[in-house]
Amino acid sequence: MDRPFYPQKILEIIPVLLPYLLVTFEIMLGTVITGLVIGFFLAKGQLSKKVWLQKVSGFIINAFRCTPSIVMLFVIFYGLPVLFWALFKTDINQWSKAVYVIIALGLLFSASAAEIMRSSYLSVPKGQREAGLTSGLTEKQTFIRIVLPQAFAVSLPNLGNSLIVLLKEGSLAYTIGLIDVMGKGNLFISVNFGAYALETYIALTIIYWVLTIVIEQLFKLFEKKFSKGRASVQLAK
Repeated sequence: MDRPFYPQKILEIIPVLLPYLLVTFEIMLGTVITGLVIGFFLAKGQLSKKVWLQKVSGFIINAFRCTPSIVMLFVIFYGLPVLFWALFKTDINQWSKAVYVIIALGLLFSASAAEIMRSSYLSVPKGQREAGLTSGLTEKQTFIRIVLPQAFAVSLPNLGNSLIVLLKEGSLAYTIGLIDVMGKGNLFISVNFGAYALETYIALTIIYWVLTIVIEQLFKLFEKKFSKGRASVQLAK
């Protein structure tokens, strides 16, 4: 027998789910930091003059990009404790499930981050760097003052899209028992013995939809702000 649909229940469920957005945001922040750090070294490897380093970095990036999120999450969740015990005789099963999610998604995000960093860096004309060096700036000063601001402006659209993808991939955390906003939704359905499933998923859809729009609009504002300097530089060329 089909369960009745109660549209008004959607508005009742949303406030129940919203407090668990904090866990979702914590996972997202941890993943971004992890991914950017690893992605930086991968991008640096690809930009290296050493061919073997380029190949190793390229292989790692391709491996991460070809691995489904759910597979990476299960490999890290079930495989990392085995690896730690085999190498260090250390039991890490007591670690928070959030740590495993951040590591798994951070590795996947690092591949996108590396490609964004590499392409953004290469988009800055070499003449800009050379001009900075000839004006008396050091290599480090040239990168921070001239190359980095322009590369950052170029990276914003792709970075925004990657964060939206990351937000949605984070919903897989409930598959290993982490109670974030998606996990709470599934728990709510279980507690009600399968009742209000459709209403709950619609509520989750609305929440993710609003978050996606907010991220899109924020990055549009950032892009508009940081592209002003880049436009001025290009007009002056």
